[in-house]
Amino acid sequence: MGHQADHFAEQGYAVFEDALSPALLEMLRGQCDAFVAREDARMDAAGVDTLGISHRGKRYFANECQREQPALRTMLFSPVMADICRATLGDTAYFFFDQYVVKGPDKGMAFSWHQDSGYVKHYGGPPDHAPYLTCWCPLDDATIENGTVRVIPGSHRDGILPHEKLDGANDLAVRVEDEGVVLEARAGSIVAFASTLLHATGANLSALPRRVYLAQYTPEAMLNPGTRQLRRNAIALLQGGRQVTFG
Repeated sequence: MGHQADHFAEQGYAVFEDALSPALLEMLRGQCDAFVAREDARMDAAGVDTLGISHRGKRYFANECQREQPALRTMLFSPVMADICRATLGDTAYFFFDQYVVKGPDKGMAFSWHQDSGYVKHYGGPPDHAPYLTCWCPLDDATIENGTVRVIPGSHRDGILPHEKLDGANDLAVRVEDEGVVLEARAGSIVAFASTLLHATGANLSALPRRVYLAQYTPEAMLNPGTRQLRRNAIALLQGGRQVTFG
């Protein structure tokens, strides 16, 4: 993983092709539909078609899934994720957050240019947190047609930029003139990027859903300012370079 480590340090992202075993990939796919149904049920209960950045039938963000389905921890605390964290974060890594991101067929909404750290800061997290790692794991081949991810190489060095909330979509967005680099990735590959890297995804214009599982890891436990309470999760994966938690 040496070349990916160098690329991550220089450009803010790296692609680990075919990183997930067929068994892990099928497990992630098998859990996905239930979490989309959970989001629809939440919208039904509220009598709305939009909750936050989720939009019924168009775009779903289903959070904190491993808390409900422990089977997901077999991926989150797998040797391959430990290896990716070593190559990107270093010898210390904590599991922070997981999420299914699903774009509906034909009408799956794009997602605006942003930094993941921008969401943390905007919604009350520590503004000076150490950049963390996002692992974007396509469960279907991610293509231009179905709205794969685009990145601005090197933008991770610019710190956390001002984000503006967009009416209607509810995205936090950064104005970007650059078209970025399109990263098409096979199902089972992992696109790893720094939380300060600018990235966006396109609309899904294909006839099938585009499913992604997202896993995030921090180099230190993230605490909310003021209260000093834990933000999200901080389950140790690596300590001193050694894997200490297993799925």
